[in-house]
Amino acid sequence: MIDGMLNVYKEKDFTSHDVVAKLRGILKQKKIGHTGTLDPAATGVLPVCLGRGTKLCDMIAGQDKVYEAVLLLGVTTDTQDTTGKVTARHPAVWSPEFKTALDAAAASFKGDYNQVPPMYSAIKVGGKKLYELAREGREISRKARRVHIYEIEMTGDAQYDDSAQTVRVPVRVHCSKGTYIRTLCHDIGEKMGCGGCMEALTRIRVGNFEIGSALTLAQIERMVKEQTLNSVIVPVDDMLREYPAVYIKEKDCRLIYNGNPFKAENIEKAENADACGQVRVYDFSGRFVGVYAYDVDGRQYKPVKMFL
Repeated sequence: MIDGMLNVYKEKDFTSHDVVAKLRGILKQKKIGHTGTLDPAATGVLPVCLGRGTKLCDMIAGQDKVYEAVLLLGVTTDTQDTTGKVTARHPAVWSPEFKTALDAAAASFKGDYNQVPPMYSAIKVGGKKLYELAREGREISRKARRVHIYEIEMTGDAQYDDSAQTVRVPVRVHCSKGTYIRTLCHDIGEKMGCGGCMEALTRIRVGNFEIGSALTLAQIERMVKEQTLNSVIVPVDDMLREYPAVYIKEKDCRLIYNGNPFKAENIEKAENADACGQVRVYDFSGRFVGVYAYDVDGRQYKPVKMFL
């Protein structure tokens, strides 16, 4: 079984679940999961957890993300992207004044932002997914969720379609987890008074995973046949480098093998002897065992998640 993380390039028309299902066939293992769903029409970085790496899913789900999108102004849809039904059209005419207003509208979303999730999303309300309700023609009230926009900028020239009276604007967004880019596009369009939706989306970064090193399913399949896939698997503990490492004395390793707490006197060496937060724990041979957190009251380290 392969353990670790794999940077997958999700291609268009695949769901994130499709990617996992296909990888199970390619890698011949069941224990696979992903972090951060991408809509079928979107492309880009999809970090996939393998084997013991699946225990990382909840630990790294909060990583920030960077997207490149196309904002289509002048059109509103029920899904907030161009895959949905057009619900309204209002002229959007490109001009220096329009650009100034657009820059100001986009900038107003920087920082903390209370975003109302779209009806066409997998969020569950009362045990049912919102998109299931939407397909039944129902729309319900949704609570706004706090997200954060670190940066939003135009990355190229806007394209004005005179016949349709629409404006296409390429944008790059650096945001926190849980941010819906199509909702951001919709909200910018609403602030502009002409409506808007998302025409295209590519996720170019999740945490430290960049699109330049993302692999398609076909590339992964070829590397499996060539027996070179291990060269691109990110070890589990590499995903936790923000935590200092501690190594346990050989005679005390039975403690960590059994998932028991340990004390400072059980440590052979440490990257940061004063670390009182979470740490990566290794046995005497350098094998990664798990993540522990220091308990000040008990003056010992207690297990948070074991990876043996």
